[in-house]
Amino acid sequence: MGTSYLKKEKDILLAVMREAGEAVRQLQESQLEIKTKANNDIVTIADLRANDILKNALLGAFPADGWLSEETVDDAERLTRQRVWIVDPIDGTREFAAGVPEYALSVALVDQGVPALASVFNPATNELFYAIKGRGAWLNDAVIHANAVIPGQAGTHPNEKLRLLASRSEYRRGEWAKFEPDCEVVQIGSIAYKLALLAAGRAHATFSLGPKSEWDIAAGVLLVQEAGGKVSDKTRQPFVFNNKNIRINGIVATAAKLNEKIFSILSQC
Repeated sequence: MGTSYLKKEKDILLAVMREAGEAVRQLQESQLEIKTKANNDIVTIADLRANDILKNALLGAFPADGWLSEETVDDAERLTRQRVWIVDPIDGTREFAAGVPEYALSVALVDQGVPALASVFNPATNELFYAIKGRGAWLNDAVIHANAVIPGQAGTHPNEKLRLLASRSEYRRGEWAKFEPDCEVVQIGSIAYKLALLAAGRAHATFSLGPKSEWDIAAGVLLVQEAGGKVSDKTRQPFVFNNKNIRINGIVATAAKLNEKIFSILSQC
């Protein structure tokens, strides 16, 4: 692939991620109206504003592409498109609404079911992650690798443990208690942000064994892959995106050298 591969798409995506992120950050400082959707998820005016900004910019520049977003009524026309933008305007809306800096905008450009370009942006921390298929992954233009130091390696502390990033809601339900004796379990809100942090080498693994939606993980999957990590559903099947049924059979993302170990741990639970 030449240096021009997806350059226009990348430039427009990163610019609009910052624009939408700034709009979200400013709205967070105002009085947010929080609504509950039919599935008991919450939505704020910031989710809808970010969705509008992203959609107008991306489809305005690439009108032949399809669109799949948590905050847009689904249109089956996307199933006929080669390229589709898969978007979660704010992943971690509960954290966003509570002022917890663990939310993120998440966007992936999927080409024939495979993520080709992705970005995850946390406006609260000013962390802009992005990845291009076959080219690598970056955080604020610095190359990142999913290479957290593995406990037991030379130079590590003898008491160091595997660092796992856990869903706050899953943690509250007690789903991570079984991992705490042997692992360091850190609660982080957004799954997109957790995947980005893993890609940046700040943890050894993150997983969620319950169902997810494509927009939750599409961008994070490419970040992890391009940073050298491994990611699959909980049955070790690779992800294919832009399906009629957008629900995903869980997700397990790890540093490459720890993939077998993490699945071994999960199999014993």
